Amino acid sequence: MQKNRLDKLNKIRAQKQKVAREAESKNKPSTGNGFYYSFLTVVLLLCLFQITISAVLNVSKIISYKAKIIQITKTRDAALATNDQLKDNIKNFSNVTGLEAIARNNLKMSGEDEVLVIINSPVKPEDNTIKHNKWKFWETENFN
Repeated sequence: MQKNRLDKLNKIRAQKQKVAREAESKNKPSTGNGFYYSFLTVVLLLCLFQITISAVLNVSKIISYKAKIIQITKTRDAALATNDQLKDNIKNFSNVTGLEAIARNNLKMSGEDEVLVIINSPVKPEDNTIKHNKWKFWETENFN
């Protein structure tokens, strides 16, 4: 009878030890899971890096496009101002007085009872001297 009890106690201890070993193996992460988690972390970091680079590039594109928009707007405004000036010139030149002003100022013509006097302002001669660099590696021309 004692032997039966000892056998039963040994079986119960063996089962408890078996359950304890299984519980330890379940709690302990396997090397396959560790590799999987490491690989997943690397992939997620690469995705985060790609998203960051894309965001920076998109912001820089937005800034450059806004600068281009400002430049094109200035060019358009200048073109509109030039068009308005040309429209005014067309209106002025359709009159006889406008044509006389052009003939007098640009073509040096005079009317029937007018005397034309032309006063020339002195023109500075061009200075085409060659300046030498202090290291004398090359020579540059000065067109003042």
